[in-house]
Amino acid sequence: MTALGAVFRPQLPPERLRAVARAADDVGLEQLWLWEDCFLESGIASASAALAWTERLHVGVGLLPVPLRNVALATMEAATLHRLFPGRVVLGMGHGVQSWMGQVGARVESPMTLLREHLDAMRALLRGERVTVDGRYVKLRDVALDWPPATPPPVLAGARGPRTLRLTGEAADGTILDAGVTPDDVRQACTLAQEGRTTAGRTGGGEHQVVVYLLTATGADGAERLQAELEATGDGSVPDLGVAGDAVAVAEAVQRMADAGAHTVILQPTADEPDPEGFVRFVAERVRPLVP
Repeated sequence: MTALGAVFRPQLPPERLRAVARAADDVGLEQLWLWEDCFLESGIASASAALAWTERLHVGVGLLPVPLRNVALATMEAATLHRLFPGRVVLGMGHGVQSWMGQVGARVESPMTLLREHLDAMRALLRGERVTVDGRYVKLRDVALDWPPATPPPVLAGARGPRTLRLTGEAADGTILDAGVTPDDVRQACTLAQEGRTTAGRTGGGEHQVVVYLLTATGADGAERLQAELEATGDGSVPDLGVAGDAVAVAEAVQRMADAGAHTVILQPTADEPDPEGFVRFVAERVRPLVP
């Protein structure tokens, strides 16, 4: 079954999260995803609050930019969330938007190297291993978590370009694709991630999970809001990006992503979505029954 979720966009003030998370939990939405875009809201703080306010909801963060986070601290935070809310947390890491990283003095010469080193160390620490590493960016000496998760959780990574997509297959447990992708792009991303897995000799174990955001607008002005957001991001002329319409139209778009290889599709409202609580209810109550 294709997992389905929605995004709480950080263009909303943090104090709106409680009502949206509770609405999502009440109607049985599977997943609520958060962002750590600069300079809006903290992914970890928001995730901890959303998890504490709910009982069943799974909360994802996509993405945590690794230049901002020492790997030991990021892993401590991840482990704490997984211990507090076992089975309900999904974290994705990324090399960050380079202009933002430059604004805060965290930009590195090789974002790919940093992401690889961070993923390798983080996954080892979450497995309960004692880690010593002297990488280009990640340096740990005899570090182990006192409270690792009871079961090592998956660590996902975000990617756009071919090299990073292959890296997610080599060093992460899944790939997160943003809303700027079409079904054909998803197919290509799955192929590249699988190439990375093969290169790294990761032929056994579980399936590599692919999470895709799908820009979604519903309601009488949905098509206009969708087009306005695509125009604002420079994607107005790209065909097959996003979906506007009723539950049937949205479910069909979700299915196209699933057919292309996505295991999880996260519906991303437009930044000017007028009713965030209504959006999560729409996803859970009207779209979910139409998605096998």
